[in-house]
Amino acid sequence: MAKRKPKKLWVYNPPKPAKPKVPEAIKIEVEKECNELVETVLKLKHIQPPPKDNQFNYLVDIYTKWYRNYFYFYAKYHSPGPYSIAPYFETGFARLEYAGNSKFNLSYMRHTNQWWEIYQGLTLQECILAVKDEPHFIP
Repeated sequence: MAKRKPKKLWVYNPPKPAKPKVPEAIKIEVEKECNELVETVLKLKHIQPPPKDNQFNYLVDIYTKWYRNYFYFYAKYHSPGPYSIAPYFETGFARLEYAGNSKFNLSYMRHTNQWWEIYQGLTLQECILAVKDEPHFIP
């Protein structure tokens, strides 16, 4: 007996709403404020001198950059061990997504290498305070 093919159905599939474009003024403001946070707080708090034993990875730099509607905080690590694949590697640890109307969604990078959004509709100052103080955003 031959298997029957399932009947084809028409299903409504609405278009996804377009993400708002980031205005240049907001891009400049976000970059200025976040770079100030990196230079005055995050680098001083997290970057330490290299360890004496060259076996483990250690943090050497923290920086930021825009990509489309997202603003990322990155950490750069040095990998001096004898079995390292590359001498340096980079990983994101915080992401601001522009949500429109000068509001942002804030995410952190999970151990599964997926972004996990924990806040929605924050102002820039609220995002900066969260990245500065909360344990999710430790590089």
